[in-house]
Amino acid sequence: MKIKKYAAIDVGSNAVRLLIANVIIEKDKETLYRKSSLVRVPIRLGADSFVKGSISDTNVKRMIDAMNAFQLLMNINGVERCKACATSAIREADNGQETVAAIFEKTGIKIDIIDGKEEAAIIASTDLNELIESDFTYLYVDVGGGSTEFTIFSKGKIVTSKSFKMGTVRLLNNDKATNKRIFKEVEHWIKSNTNSFKKISLIGSGGNINKIFKMSDRPLGKPLSYIYLKAHYQFLKQMSYNERITELGLNPDRADVIIPATKIYLSAMKWSGAQKIYVPKIGLSDGIIKGLHLGKFD
Repeated sequence: MKIKKYAAIDVGSNAVRLLIANVIIEKDKETLYRKSSLVRVPIRLGADSFVKGSISDTNVKRMIDAMNAFQLLMNINGVERCKACATSAIREADNGQETVAAIFEKTGIKIDIIDGKEEAAIIASTDLNELIESDFTYLYVDVGGGSTEFTIFSKGKIVTSKSFKMGTVRLLNNDKATNKRIFKEVEHWIKSNTNSFKKISLIGSGGNINKIFKMSDRPLGKPLSYIYLKAHYQFLKQMSYNERITELGLNPDRADVIIPATKIYLSAMKWSGAQKIYVPKIGLSDGIIKGLHLGKFD
């Protein structure tokens, strides 16, 4: 048996995450990917990028501190290889390239800025095949702080995918007219790409749907129903921001974005006609770990 340790850093619009994973290799057996440690730092880069157009000096410094801390954690854990990816907040910031250059200079961690299509491809490379049944059709929805990736799977293969600027942090900072327009665009895309399928289920990815699933006490692998998610959405909306923190135990940076996130999942279910949403614990970091092991990254 061989055990390799890899790390993935996901620089998102709402938070920055470090995932350290063990990759267990045995002869004539399927490779196992086991999460060893997950650290999440609530640096809301999207609030800078989507509102002001650039990453603030304060958050650049916080990012440098976070990467130095991540570097120490990786050293302690004996990580062999690491890959860091930044998504929409850094991608759209006027000083995005300057920010990653400054981080590299101060920490030695190189951050690759990836587009929505590449992000969706990395996520799709995870162990979704364990969930996706070859005879069914699924709409995979990954909700982030700056964008949401939609991928349609049918008969075990990708039919089409698209990334929209419909992230939770962005929706909180947009005006109502802008949000209405983007929702109409996504509605049109989902309906036009799913209307040929008789039955479809959703697969939800992202910190918010993971939190909702955990709160539901559903057994792992069992889906949430559209009725349940709609009722939970109304329940969350009736509570104040403070109540979501004190009574539900949500982190301050989760208590506000969970509302627009739930709306996105509900809307996708409504427009595709899905009655169930499956919530596997997979995301960009998991795809990076797998890609590192398979040699997909330089």
